[in-house]
Amino acid sequence: MCRNIKPLFNFDPPATPAEIHAASLQFVRKITGFHKPSQANEAGFEAAVEEIDRVCARLLSGLDTKSPARNREVETAKAKARSARRFRS
Repeated sequence: MCRNIKPLFNFDPPATPAEIHAASLQFVRKITGFHKPSQANEAGFEAAVEEIDRVCARLLSGLDTKSPARNREVETAKAKARSARRFRS
């Protein structure tokens, strides 16, 4: 899994369209190996990003959970603590 793609489900506030688009872009970049596609591949690349964007938005809106929504600041702090432990010198 691409480390830059973050979980977007069950947060308060919910994931924004910009966050979903960024995750979609990272996914397409990961599977194609392109950071920026050539002109010949640009249309297909962008179409894939937009299609994955729509699918992800539909998925996130259709999911249901009984657990309480997670707080973004708390989750960010946990991730920073994990990173500090992992990369401790």
